[in-house]
Amino acid sequence: MHPRERFEYSSPFKRPPLRSKDGTRLIIWPVVNIEEWEIDRPMPRHASPPPGGISGAVPDMPNWTWHEYGMRVGFWRLLDAFEKRGIKPTLSINAKVCETLPLVPEAARDAGWEFMAHCYVQMSIHKVEDQPAMIRHSLDVLARFLGKRPRGWLGPGRTQTLETLDHVAAAGLDWFGDWILDDQPFWAKTATRPLVSIPYTVEINDITVMVSGQHESDALLKRASDAFDRLYEESANSVRVMAFGVHPYVSGAAHRIKYFEQMLDLFASREGVVFWNGDQIHDWFAAQQPAPSPLPR
Repeated sequence: MHPRERFEYSSPFKRPPLRSKDGTRLIIWPVVNIEEWEIDRPMPRHASPPPGGISGAVPDMPNWTWHEYGMRVGFWRLLDAFEKRGIKPTLSINAKVCETLPLVPEAARDAGWEFMAHCYVQMSIHKVEDQPAMIRHSLDVLARFLGKRPRGWLGPGRTQTLETLDHVAAAGLDWFGDWILDDQPFWAKTATRPLVSIPYTVEINDITVMVSGQHESDALLKRASDAFDRLYEESANSVRVMAFGVHPYVSGAAHRIKYFEQMLDLFASREGVVFWNGDQIHDWFAAQQPAPSPLPR
């Protein structure tokens, strides 16, 4: 099914406004990505370019250890920043992390973070031979770890095939964050039942800014501030959602963490701004926008 068959065109500037009973006008959706980088496959991202121009070498020790720094150090800086401000973000997690480095997800679980399923290991979903089985396995691992099944899905690197959302819906999930094509949630049709698309981000994301762009340490703060000002202005007429995505080995680095903390403080400084997780956004949206009928076979 082509994506445009899954939803009708509309714009937050033209569609009926979204409201909140408590005066909320801008919802901040904080997402922390925790991934399992398997050392026996090429690393999905690079801080260190390969010497001699040899790409795809396995094992890629420089970049694997860069990721591990996030697990050992960077994550705990992010956890501290959120805890000091009373913010409970969404944890986008490869399920295998619960088996290989359980102390990290245990700390997030104990702090009350929401868990969002994010594949089993970090690899493009196009490389997964059996998507339904992988999604079920990921959810089973997370359910054993949490005592309940997550309700949300984010593909690794936001990757999908044309069938992925049908598999996500069939697995019993309620919402997903792969699409970055709006500033508000909306319903997406699948072969069985509709899902809510919650707007994630590719540009208020430390991978794009810091890893792909190699900008200065405060660049994410500057970009987030500019986006925040405009979305706050537009949210006077209809509630908007502003997501940000961070990774422990990037935003948790010693030279970036203070700018991350300043970003959180900036968001919290404005009246009518709240920090919500994916389930809260889904439930708020679904309460005022009826779901479409399931798409017939």
